[in-house]
Amino acid sequence: MAEYKGIKGFKVQTVSTDPAASVIATGSWASGGSYNTPRSTGSASGDIPSAILAGGESGADYTVNTELYNGSVWTEVNNLNAQRGIAGMAGNSSAAIFIGGDSPPVSVVTTTGAVESWDGTNWTEIADLNTGKGQGAAFGIQTAALWASGEVPPGNTLTNQVESWNGTSWTEVAEVNTARRAMSGFGSYTSGLISGGLSPSVSTNVETWNGTSWTEVAEINTGRFNFGSSGNNNTDGLIYGGGTPTASALTEFWDGSTWTEVNDLGTALQRLGSGFQGTSSSALAASGQGPSTVTEEWTTTPAPTFQQINLGQVFYNSTSDAFKVTKQSVPAGTWSSGGSLNTARSSIGGAGIQTAALAFGGDAPGNTNATEEYDGSSWTAGGNMGTARRLLAGCGTQTAGLAIGGFIAAVTDAVEEYDGSSWTAGGALSTARRNLAAAGIQTAALAFGGIDTAITNATEEYDGSSWTAGGNMGTARGSLAGSGTQTAGLAFGGYTTAGTGATEEYNGSSWTAGGTMNTVRYLLAGCGTQTAALAFGGTTGSVTGATENYDGTSWTELADLATSRAYLGGAGTNTLALAFGGEGPPVTGATEEWTTPTVNSTLTAS
Repeated sequence: MAEYKGIKGFKVQTVSTDPAASVIATGSWASGGSYNTPRSTGSASGDIPSAILAGGESGADYTVNTELYNGSVWTEVNNLNAQRGIAGMAGNSSAAIFIGGDSPPVSVVTTTGAVESWDGTNWTEIADLNTGKGQGAAFGIQTAALWASGEVPPGNTLTNQVESWNGTSWTEVAEVNTARRAMSGFGSYTSGLISGGLSPSVSTNVETWNGTSWTEVAEINTGRFNFGSSGNNNTDGLIYGGGTPTASALTEFWDGSTWTEVNDLGTALQRLGSGFQGTSSSALAASGQGPSTVTEEWTTTPAPTFQQINLGQVFYNSTSDAFKVTKQSVPAGTWSSGGSLNTARSSIGGAGIQTAALAFGGDAPGNTNATEEYDGSSWTAGGNMGTARRLLAGCGTQTAGLAIGGFIAAVTDAVEEYDGSSWTAGGALSTARRNLAAAGIQTAALAFGGIDTAITNATEEYDGSSWTAGGNMGTARGSLAGSGTQTAGLAFGGYTTAGTGATEEYNGSSWTAGGTMNTVRYLLAGCGTQTAALAFGGTTGSVTGATENYDGTSWTELADLATSRAYLGGAGTNTLALAFGGEGPPVTGATEEWTTPTVNSTLTAS
């Protein structure tokens, strides 16, 4: 006999841990054993379960104390020969070198070129650096290491000098591109990376080393200094904690091309020891501000047991005894910087999705017919519009866009259609207007609201060649935003005799009232559908970066745009959106990308 599951149901997989987007996404920090001598800015090397920590600032002075970690306990071993802090270290717990740094007293910055070698039992003084340096970055092994940048006497000025160690002597090699101090580094003698630091302000700069030269690559998401790091090459590593300038718990993963924020430290820590030569799957954080004795261990799920997350999957977690579903969490969404428009402008039209968007027209200042296409990282020029204009509306896709109305020398009814390379004239609006909103696609569009000789509530429907009247909006308004389709449209915000937060929903023939926005505003942008919309930017009398999500019933406040602005363009969905152009003032070409994380959410009975 056939089972009901086989006819109508589906199998729910049982797992002991939640699936994740990647192995690195399974990573988390947990408390490790406390070390014995409280200190900050110590130097460290090795990884779990075998690491070494030496020097650093302890109390009123630098310490000579050295400790070894076995994965659970720190043990005091033989001391350094000289007190030092903010130094570099390379190697592991049985074969390491301690490089440069600052000498006592703490109140006076005195850099040193002294180097000591650790054989697993004792420290021995060996050949000095060519130039005394402190607060630089070191990485490598005991017989093949690098020291990069930092500060040098006199005056403790920033230097871009780099010195290479071959096990016998130090040699100056190719300089870093940006001099800095208090940064961190990880990697090997031929494949390393430095990031962050002070140059002299907090830096996001990143450079990789290939054994011969330094190359600037993608910047870290959060600038920081005196932070921890772990990695044994320039294509895989972690940075964590540090000053931003306040103490941070943020952790970022480097995959060789991009930085991704992963799970935070349990405790926000700055003035961390740097130099751990672990990996992105096994790392240590120690020697933080206070000074403290806090140790945290980073681990990930081993690759063979890792389970890939799939949007929409339902599963049972046997550890937490809960049924869960994988979905995108709109409330947890954030804005991040994207590639800037080539032509900064406001009062702009937009269409498409986050990875294939279209920006057209606007005020640059003065009317422009410029069109640009976005590929998810940068904008490139598209075919110019036939008519330069601003305060227009847009909808459709990157290869089938629609530009509607706006202002030329006067309000216009002109409509243009884009085919992915050029614009051609479409059917004119029945009512010329500017500051209007639109929804839908090129062959089934909706235009509503705006200003002709006065603010209007007129709605028009487009079939790909001509416009016909639709049901009027309940409230006449201009400078509003819209989303959705021709038969399921959404109008929100705008200006009546003052700003409004009113929302209306269109069913293909008439409008009905929806939930009111939390932030009353106009000259905003929006995207998404009637039941999953995003509203962002605009003005309340002063420009705002406020972002809200609509679920078909009510609006919820989310994370703000990084740059408050009005007269901006928008595209995408409520999980992957794009905000571009506008003015704060001034007029800007800034682009921001809205992304939402994929999460495993517990299913509850209702």
